[in-house]
Parts: sequence; C-alpha cells; structure tokens
Amino acid sequence: MKFWIVAAVAVALMLGAAPGPSLAQDKVIKIGTIFPLTGPVALAGQRCKAAVETAVDILNNKNPAIKVPLADKKGWLEGYKFVLVHTDSQGKPDVGKAEAERLINQEGVWAIIGAYNSAVSGPASLVAERAKKIFMCGASSAASLTQRKEMKYFFRTASTDEVESQEFTDVLAWLNKTQKNANLKTLGIIYENSVFGKNAAQQAMKAAAGKYQIVADVPFNPGATNLNSEIQTLKAKNPDALFGAVLGADYALMVKTMKKMNWLPKVSLNYCSGYQDPVIAKQLGADADFFMGSTGYSPEFQSMMPAVAEVEKIFKSKTGGVPYDSDSIQETIAMLVLAQAIEKAKSLDSTKVAETLYANTWPSPLSLSGKVAFVPGGQNKFALSIITQLQGGKYKKVFPTEKADTKPVFPMKPWDKR
Repeated sequence: MKFWIVAAVAVALMLGAAPGPSLAQDKVIKIGTIFPLTGPVALAGQRCKAAVETAVDILNNKNPAIKVPLADKKGWLEGYKFVLVHTDSQGKPDVGKAEAERLINQEGVWAIIGAYNSAVSGPASLVAERAKKIFMCGASSAASLTQRKEMKYFFRTASTDEVESQEFTDVLAWLNKTQKNANLKTLGIIYENSVFGKNAAQQAMKAAAGKYQIVADVPFNPGATNLNSEIQTLKAKNPDALFGAVLGADYALMVKTMKKMNWLPKVSLNYCSGYQDPVIAKQLGADADFFMGSTGYSPEFQSMMPAVAEVEKIFKSKTGGVPYDSDSIQETIAMLVLAQAIEKAKSLDSTKVAETLYANTWPSPLSLSGKVAFVPGGQNKFALSIITQLQGGKYKKVFPTEKADTKPVFPMKPWDKR
C-alpha cells in the first residue's frame, strides 16, 4: 500500500528529528502503534493494527461514499498525510514501554495509538505523557487508566470495567425481576492475573457489594496451559452467576474446560474479552452459545450504525474477512477522532491538539452513541455498550430492554441439551 512507501521515505528523512520542522518539510504525520502482534492475544492485536490502518486509508484518500467525518477530504493541513509505524508489545508491559520510548525518541512519531492490553497502555502512556505526546487508547478497559486525573495527553474512546461491572449487576437484578425462579444471589469471578483482570475483579466486587455474595474469587495466569483447578474451584463453589475477565485463547480454554467438567452457572457475563472475539466464537461453535457479555459492536449492530458497513469492507480486506469486534473498532474510532482534532486545531502542536480534544464533542458514526467527548483523565463520557448473548453463533442484544432484539436464554442450557 502506498502509505508504506511514504513511511519508508519518511523514516529515512525523519529519524531522530524533532517533529515540528521535519513535519513541515516532509508533509507526513507519523503515528506510532503499540499492539500485541505476537503472544496469547496476537489475533486481537493484529485486528487492532488493521483497524488503525483502515482509518488511515480513509483519511489519506478521498472517500465521499464513506460516511465518517473527513472521509471526503484528501490530505491534512494543506497536504499532510498520516504514516503509521507499527510495533509489537507481545502483551508485555516492559516491551510496550520500551517500544513507546523507541517510537518517540528514534522514530519521531507525533502521537501513539494502543495498546489493547491495559497492563501495556499504563506504562506506555506514561512515556508519552512525559514527552507531551498524545496517546489515543481505543480498547484498554481498566478503569484505573482514566482515573489518573493528572494526565493531559491520554484519551480513551471505549467503556471501562467500572461501567461494565455496574451493567452486569443491573443485568442480574433484571433477571431476578423478569425470570421465574431466577434467584441469583451468589457470584463468582474468574480473571487473568494482570492489570486488566485485577481491575475488572475489583470493579465487580465494588458493584456487587451489598447485593450479591461473592463465593469464588479465581485468578489465573494469562496464557495458561490448562484451567482445570480454576474451573474445579468454581464448580465446587457453584455460584449462581459468573463474571469473567478472560482474553483471547484463555477464554476458549475456559469454555472448553467448563464443558469438560460439565459445569455452568445460571448466567455468565464477560468483560471485553474472548467472548466478543468473532474468531473464537466461531471456533467454539455451539459451545460459545448462551454466554453473555458487554459489546460495543458486532455485525448484528449494523442497523443501528449504518456507517460501519463501508468502513468494515476496508477492514475485512486486511483481516481475511474477519469483521470488527468491540475492541478493534475502537482503534478506528480513536484514529478518526484524533484526525478531527488535528484538523480543527489547525496545528501540530500536541498541547493545542490535546486541548482541542477536550474542548469539543466529536461526531463518531462508528460509536453506539454516535459521539465522543472526553472528561478529565481522558475518558470518553459517551462510551456505550450493550449486553449481548451468543445464540446460534450470533450476538443477540438482550439488555437494556429498549435496545434488545431478542429475549435471553436463561438459565444457560446445559452442555448435554445443546
């Protein structure tokens, strides 16, 4: 693709140069990305990378048929183009931090987008903050990331584990009210031993306090070879409801182990995780059904978000036909919002663009709410998600009821009844 040719020239010209004068000379805005391109969640990271590429393809070329802001323009600030410099965090905080330093100090990037893993986004964004570089975070969901009120250059478009935890307990209350003999009283939590997992568990405990008794608190190391002891613990405690903060292949392993041990709770609700990964759902087949989770996008949402269709064609051309999921679409959103802020600020001064990001509400047709706006700490106050349940391999909207397109299957169907 042509922007890779531009990127190669730009790297040669800009290596080690300060962003201001070199940008004026080279007419490129270098954006670094940090995603887990290898490791346990590599597939998710690769889709996030493709999502940023999708946004840049739209922004660098005139696309009037695509109904997102700035798609009908070609070039920025009288002829600038975006150039991407990709890096691989491997899902490791120290690697992500080092890559952020390299992107800024050696590659001379103007801003960074990343990093999927909350444990990576934390230290990597601190590097960017010290350098006064904007860090756009699409999908990392740990609430702690936007509780750092001193951060001036960090912005997140997606929802947080704090919001999702409240949604999950709202779902339990709704099921208790609407489903005969639901009697949901006890809760189990399974989560990876990482910033993401620990934050999710803490928020779950906070949301459940005084409402549901937590009978199982089950952490595990990400990239586990088996989850036998963890699922045995859950089976022994037998909570009515299960909240899961489990990414990628670990989620598939969790589901398979639950089937092997012939155990299910009445309801299982999952944070941004392997639940919403369309590839994993397809691999699991019928075993994926009847689990629930928080979802910011799935192909079934297109009637609510008609602008996604044309954008997703570009995305799927980069992923072998795999559609957006809740995480990857946020990276496209992050890049598009950043571009709008640059254009409105009419400047490449990072501080001015950051102030512009805070000062405005941005149209975002790829978001459920249709808009993005940031509060101190960098959280998008309009971030929304819908509780879905996999039924027949489709993400069916079940809660809130005004957004629902089907009724939930409750309790979950036993393994031998599928």
